[in-house]
Formats: sequence, C-alpha cells, structure tokens
Amino acid sequence: MRSAKRTTDGVALPYFLQLSLISSLLSSRMNYSRFLTKLSQNRQPSLIRELTNLLTDASPELVFMAGGLPNPQMFPFQAASITMKDGRAITIHPKLMTDCLQYGPTAGYPPLVKKLKSLTERLHAPPRWADTDLIVTAGSQDGLCKALEMMIEPGDFVVTQEPCYTGTLSILNPFEPRYVAVKCDHEGMNPKALKEALSQWKPEEIRDVKTGVPKVLYINPNACNPTGVSVGEKRRREIYDIASEYNLIILEDDPYYFVQFGNLKDFPPSFLSMDTEGRVLRFDSFSKVLSSGLRLGYVTGPKPLVERIVLHKQVSILHASSMSQVLISELFEMWGEDGFLKHTEAVQEFYLKQREAMLEAAEKHLTGLCEWAVPTGGMFLWLKVPGVSETWEMILNRALKKDVILVPGRAFMCDPTTPCSYMRAAFSIVTPEKMEKGLKNLSDLIREELELQKA
Repeated sequence: MRSAKRTTDGVALPYFLQLSLISSLLSSRMNYSRFLTKLSQNRQPSLIRELTNLLTDASPELVFMAGGLPNPQMFPFQAASITMKDGRAITIHPKLMTDCLQYGPTAGYPPLVKKLKSLTERLHAPPRWADTDLIVTAGSQDGLCKALEMMIEPGDFVVTQEPCYTGTLSILNPFEPRYVAVKCDHEGMNPKALKEALSQWKPEEIRDVKTGVPKVLYINPNACNPTGVSVGEKRRREIYDIASEYNLIILEDDPYYFVQFGNLKDFPPSFLSMDTEGRVLRFDSFSKVLSSGLRLGYVTGPKPLVERIVLHKQVSILHASSMSQVLISELFEMWGEDGFLKHTEAVQEFYLKQREAMLEAAEKHLTGLCEWAVPTGGMFLWLKVPGVSETWEMILNRALKKDVILVPGRAFMCDPTTPCSYMRAAFSIVTPEKMEKGLKNLSDLIREELELQKA
C-alpha cells in the first residue's frame, strides 16, 4: 500500500496530487529540478486550495463542504457599474459580483485566464504551447518575485543586465547573490558581453549542476527600465542560444511590451516566441496600459515551473484580486482582443508624444552637458553626465533645492558602491511645460556640480 506524502502542515496529500507534481517535473526534455531551490521543492499543494479548484467545473449536484468560503449573502456589495471614458459601462451584476468578492482559483479567474491564453497565443505563438501554462499574478513583479524565490538560494550566481530595474535588485539583494552583470549599450544586452561574462564556466561543466553556477538570466528586453532601449531580434536569438548552451532559465520581464513605439507587427519577437526548449518564463503586466492600481499581471512559461509558482502563491496571496480579474475580463469581453490592442496603440501614441517633448527639452537644455539614447518605448530617458562621475550626491542632496528630482543611476547598479554618472528621468506624467522647467533646472544643477568639482 502506498503511503501518502505529508505537507508542511501535517496533512496527508492524496496520491493523485503527488503524481501530478512528479509527472510535471519529468514531462519535459528539460530537467527542471536543477533550477528549484530546496524550499521550492519541499512545497506541496494546499489540499484546501486544490479542492476549491474543483468548483471551476463542478456539477450543479456537487455538495461542496470542503472549503471555508464565506457566504456571499453576507457581503454588503450587491452590484456595480464602471463607466468607461467612451461613455459605455461595464455592469457587474449580482452573480458576477459574487465572483468579484469570493475566493477564486490560485491560477486565476478562469474566464480571464482563457482570454489571456488566447492573446498570448496570438502575439507570441509559443512553439511549445502544449507544454506551456499561464497564470494571473498580483502584478508582474509578484510573479517575478515568486519565480526568483523558487530558483535562487542565498549566494547563488545570477546573470542580469546592467543597469537593472531596481525592483528586481530589491528582490534579489537579500539573497546576497553573486551578480554576473552584463553591460548594456544603446541596443540593450550585448551577446558578446554575455558570453564573456559566462566565460569563467564551461557549458558542459554546469549544465546539470545545482549550486555554485548560474541558473537564471534576467532581462528586460523592451523599452528597458531604466534605459528605454530594446534588444533587436538578432541579439535576442544570440542570447537565447547562449542561454541554451549554458542551460539557463530566461526570465523575460516585459512590462513595457505594449508601450513600444511602432507597429505591433514590427515588434521584435519575444523570447517566449522562440522558446523551443522550455526555458523561458515571461512576465507581462497591465499596469502600463490599463491600470497600475488594479495590480494584475500574468506569467507564461513551462508548466512545471508555472505550477511551482502557483504553490508559492497558495501560501502567500492565495490569488490575485478577484475584483480586478473580473473587471479586466469583462473589459476584454466588451473590447475583444482587437479593441484591447487598439487601446494599446493609443497608449503608445500618448507616450511617444511625451518622449518627443522630453527629447525636445533635453536638446534645448542638456546638449553639451548630457548624453542619451532615444528611447524605443516606455517612460524613461537615461541620461549620462560625462563630467560627473557620481550623480548620487548631486541628485539626492542638491536637486530638490532646484525644484527637480530624478533617480540617480547607482540605484540600478548590481554593486551600489560603484560610482555611476547616469540618472533616470521619467516623462510619463510630466507635462511638456514641466519637462521644460525641470530640465532647465537640471542643467543649472549640473553646471553647479561641475563648478563644485573644479573648486
């Protein structure tokens, strides 16, 4: 007779759940056990969460007495109507309001998951779609955080672009990782620099090793935060080949995918779209195009890894906000995929105008003082001050006196003790008039800094 493995809370798991976990890890050519921390490998499904999932396709005859779902009759909210800017309204009727207010599946509100899978297949056509899964998270950073917690042990090597999004560094720094920082240029991560950074290891020596070698490669490929530049298709394919050679999982953090400047059909292909081996975890976000406050994103990637992220969610947030998920699902119901993509075009046009206003102000006030690359999307202008080796003190101690504030470049460096002559200016919510004033004030600040250095 088979014995049931026990979860961390002492409850015996049904054997069918054990088989599901084991088969998912072994169902691919990839050996995913290499990438999982001991903590993640020890996670087992929450029995109550798994039984609650049965409600998704439950028979009306099922008498469900397994979960502690609060009775919706006691919820004080009855219905709602959300007015759109075009005058139309999304009506949340009483039955739908119950979906908004009740516990839901950890992987996401099923109607929304279905819509996002359709959108992902349309935009990226993952070559291993049958072995791929998608879940909804409380913003893309929530998914990224759980993925890193799933794969990173204290002291691990982590391959990342530099400069790197500060939120990612904030997730990683408590692990005290050994960063393998790959410098970026005006076209993003450079494959030659990546290969050079990895040259201290031989690919055949680390392919199946679990500790003391890199396992993940983090990249923000489109309209990168903070530089605003994108990686072209040629470089992406070279980076994917290098990741394959060294057996790395690519963490494709792409919250600015829908805020690239240009036609959708001309966007560089995603790493997910070229993933023939099952080594890409992709993180998407609605924050930049629908709402940052709704806190919704989604993770797409190999089923064994996505299922592990679900286990991390089961013991933390349980699931992303049901209200937010239902609202976006109903928005897709109203708009359809074409309507959503049309909306993203309007978002791109808005930020493109913002970028042009920022560049015009920069040309006027910062020419000769700063250097920059033209952002290919997003919300940021990455400025280098050649005459200032470190912008930290200048920005944090003296900028406010000039009525302007930016983020000093050191905040985006893997080693925060290294001097950095860069700074990040956001043009997302600043009016053209404010941009003009802000960069004029910045130019005065830089000139004063240069005078201080002479003294």
